[in-house]
Amino acid sequence: MRDVILGLINEATSAGARLRPACNALGIDAATVQRWKKQGVGEDRRAGPKSVPKHKFTERERRKVLEVVNLPEYRDLPVTQIVPQLADRGEYVGSERTIYRILEAENQLKRRDGTKPRIHVRPPEIVATRPNQAWSWDITYVKSPIAGLFYYVYMVIDIWSRKIVGAHVHESECSEHASVLLERICREEEIEPGKVNLHSDNGSPMKGATLLATLQALGVATSFSRPRVSDDNPYSEALFRTLKYRPEYPSKPFQSLEAAAIWVEAFVSWYNTEHRHSAIRFVTPEQRHRGEDHAILARRDEVYRSAKARNPQRWSGDTRCWTPVTEVRLNPSREEVKISAA
Repeated sequence: MRDVILGLINEATSAGARLRPACNALGIDAATVQRWKKQGVGEDRRAGPKSVPKHKFTERERRKVLEVVNLPEYRDLPVTQIVPQLADRGEYVGSERTIYRILEAENQLKRRDGTKPRIHVRPPEIVATRPNQAWSWDITYVKSPIAGLFYYVYMVIDIWSRKIVGAHVHESECSEHASVLLERICREEEIEPGKVNLHSDNGSPMKGATLLATLQALGVATSFSRPRVSDDNPYSEALFRTLKYRPEYPSKPFQSLEAAAIWVEAFVSWYNTEHRHSAIRFVTPEQRHRGEDHAILARRDEVYRSAKARNPQRWSGDTRCWTPVTEVRLNPSREEVKISAA
């Protein structure tokens, strides 16, 4: 904008106009234009201060600040923690804002310990096109009658059919409990070695030696979420949300482990056999797991097409899509996410 105004002013004065009337016509002060035309000023045409501020830190003081904040006891701490600790020791090297400015100028705002940030690689994409090809599992807790103590619900879900293939309630979190559960599920589902991939969070029960040894013996491949990234395990997270937001979910703690187990068993039965899941065209997980969804959805499609044939004027487009979902992706690649969004 400034360059445009200067160009117009120069054009007017070259044609014989006086500076002040030309500036008045553009609604700008003549002194401002004169300041802009001066050489040796900043990018915004302001000359800035002509003297060094009296309170500016000297180079020695700046080095002192950098020396202190890079000491072993302070280099891992934010400035907001360093300043009060120095005050407790009777030291003052500068205000928080001043120290931040010095660190910013030295490019030391992020890391001062010399280490590089740990990079957590995104888990590999898993594509399921049939039952018992990809499972997800996790542990959630429910309240017990004793404050601070919980019962832990272990759940394994087939991401293709959304069927809960196994669940159990325990008084503790450990890989041994998970090992027993996964071994039972593989036996009941007749899983052959190398046929299923199991995804989980990065917690200690998921990576315990007992569980990993069991999975290796069963021929179950494993993948893990990145630390503190819940989006890497969305199917289990969504399942637990459904569990805890059920109208029947108790408002008070479970009175015993047996009571919690009975409630979870009833939830699993409802979820698998009655709950029509929105992500699989509103069939139940059990129907999809058994391969019954194709016939069910075909009948629904026929009902809708017949309704359209009877009253075509009520339909502005095609009938509702009842085509079965053919594949489910866990941790899809970025390219796949972009295609889905489009």
